[in-house]
Amino acid sequence: MSLLLDAAAGEVRRVGDLYEITFERRIARPVEKVWAALTVPERLADWLAQARVDLRVGGAFELYWPTHDYRMAGVITELEHLRVFAWTWPSPEHPQSVVRWSLEPDGDGCRLTLRQSGLSAAPLKDVAAGWHTHLEGLASACDGVAAPWRAERERENAKLYGNLPQA
Repeated sequence: MSLLLDAAAGEVRRVGDLYEITFERRIARPVEKVWAALTVPERLADWLAQARVDLRVGGAFELYWPTHDYRMAGVITELEHLRVFAWTWPSPEHPQSVVRWSLEPDGDGCRLTLRQSGLSAAPLKDVAAGWHTHLEGLASACDGVAAPWRAERERENAKLYGNLPQA
C-alpha cells in the first residue's frame, strides 16, 4: 500500500492495482443526526442524491442524481447502528468498489470517516472531488437543510486532487 495524497482534504492510497480514498471529518452534530443523514432517504437527498434504502445487511442501497441522470445500485454489506454503514458501489470503472462510513462520538459532535475502496485510476480524481464536495453539505443535511452538490464547487475542489493518476 502506498500513499499518493495526504492532505487535509483527504488521503488517497494505492492498494495493489486499485486505490482507496479516505476522508475524516469532525461534524459538530450528534452521532444520531449524522447517522440519519447517511441512512434516511430524505436526509440523503439533502446532500448526496435521491435514495432508496433497505436498511439491513443484504438490503438495496440505490442513489439517483437527476442532474446527471446517473444511477447507482449497491448492496448494504455492513451495518452497525450509529457506528458503521457500508455498501457496494459497482460501476464499469470499479466493479468491486465499497463505500464505508464509520462514526465515533467526539464531545458534542462526532468523528466521521468515509473510505471508498476498490477504485481504478480512471475516475479517481472525479471521485475524490465529488466526495469532497458532497461532504461539505453533510452538516446542513443533519439539520434537515438541503445543501445540494454544485458542479462549480466540485471543479474548485478538483484542483486539490490534480496530481492523482488518471487512466
